[in-house]
Amino acid sequence: MNLIITTEEELEDLVKTSVKFALEEYFTEQKKRRPIEKFITVQDAAVRLKVSTLTVRNYIKRGLIKANKVGNRILIEVASIDKALEEVKSLRYKR
Repeated sequence: MNLIITTEEELEDLVKTSVKFALEEYFTEQKKRRPIEKFITVQDAAVRLKVSTLTVRNYIKRGLIKANKVGNRILIEVASIDKALEEVKSLRYKR
């Protein structure tokens, strides 16, 4: 068994890089497992936005969120919801 002498900074850097690598690997694996959603329903959008379904329907009517009607169902693009959320955040801190 060999004894390796390191400084505290070297050990700290080694631990940081090891943990960073492990976390990146974990999250890339999680992204692969999770199915990518392109469209969600009004109910799912309401849960994501933490509002009622009526509010989501009003957002669609106002044009804040883009949606497609397929038969009797309304499908909303996830990118549209993310974009709407970013606009709200930017307006909130713009003052």
